[in-house]
This record gives sequence, structure tokens and C-alpha cells, in this order.
Amino acid sequence: MKSSSGHRALRLGRVSLPGHVYLLTTTTAYRRSLFKSEDSARTVSRCMVDTACWGDACVLCWVLMPDHWHGLVKLGMRDGLSTVMNRFKGFTARRLHCLQPGLVWGRGFHDRALRCDEDIKAAARYVVANPLRAGLVSSVLDYPYWDCVWL
Repeated sequence: MKSSSGHRALRLGRVSLPGHVYLLTTTTAYRRSLFKSEDSARTVSRCMVDTACWGDACVLCWVLMPDHWHGLVKLGMRDGLSTVMNRFKGFTARRLHCLQPGLVWGRGFHDRALRCDEDIKAAARYVVANPLRAGLVSSVLDYPYWDCVWL
């Protein structure tokens, strides 16, 4: 039996369940701080509300950090996790192409399915508090690149 390594091994055990909520994270290529640029951060932020970016998935909350993106996404009935994330990355990269030529996102993504008994709102607070924990702001209200459906 040949062992898997690298990002392909991350797919082992990954399941896409329609209607379930996932905490998703993806990083920029080479962890570059592409979104320190206000123009780039605003461009990606505008994509968050475009349904063409998400298909039948629903973004419950998200935060765009200088070198990564976190989001809580509820899958629809049609598309799995990989399809949703590939669409998001491709859609945002095409919008950014004139501002950021070259690779935007790194390969793969991290996901964690939220259990039925987990508090989704607590996970949303975790997501939007990321800039606070990173020391970028002293209040989440001071950070412009996030949104949450519960506001």
C-alpha cells in the first residue's frame, strides 16, 4: 500500500454533507500578505456577496486576513466542499488579476465540520475575532473586512 503525502492526504476522511456548516480556511500563495492592500481586500470583500462566487452554498460569516481567509459556509444540495472552495478561489483570483498578477491562493484548504450540537454563533464569533487575536485591531468593529449574517 502506497502512503499519501502532502495536500492529497488532507482529502482522506473529508466528507461533504449537504446542509451542514463547515469552518473553512484557505491561505494566500506562499502566505504573502496580499490583502494588506486596501484595493485587493475590497475586491475580495465585494466577492463575498456575489452569489456567482458561492453557487448554492451560503456564507454565514467570513473574515479576510492579510494572508488568509476564514469562513463559515453552509453547503447547499448541489456542490461539495472542494467545488465550493475552488469556485471561491477562482472567482476571487479572476477579480484580483489586474491588481495582483500571479497566484493568489495556496493549494488546498482546511475544513472542519461543525457538529449538530456545536454553537454556530460561537464559531462565528471565533471567525470574526481573528483580527483581534492577531493584534491588527483593538476592536473587531475597527476591522473592515468581515461580515456575519447575525448582525
